[in-house]
Amino acid sequence: MKNITFLIVTCLTLTILLSGCNIAVTPANDEDAIRSVIQKFALALNDQDWNEAKSYCVYESERYYAICQMEDMVNTLYSYCNLITINVLVDIYDVSVNGNYGQVYGHVVILLTACGAYESTDAYGYYYLQKVGNNWKIYESGL
Repeated sequence: MKNITFLIVTCLTLTILLSGCNIAVTPANDEDAIRSVIQKFALALNDQDWNEAKSYCVYESERYYAICQMEDMVNTLYSYCNLITINVLVDIYDVSVNGNYGQVYGHVVILLTACGAYESTDAYGYYYLQKVGNNWKIYESGL
């Protein structure tokens, strides 16, 4: 009887421990998902990964075309400079969700350096998002 009890306890313990290894990394709710999209969007801009940045935007939206313009500008700068850096920092203060639409209020600092010079933008404003399928995407920004 001791062996059976030991076996059951061992199996239950292993089941609990192993189930913890497969924790989903998906956000728990829409607000967390929106925060994640904004942060990943900023990281993609930092990396100058234009396709990744555009993937966080509603296709052909105002924000999508703004990223296309930014990509063109940076590519033009590369014809004059070997090193161009982009640093985007986002502080999110508030997230609200209304059905398939969301908005984020925050503070954004963008620093672009090229050819030894820099340009910076520091703004408070909103990102507006829309749920497309199961994903939140940015369609407009008041920044």
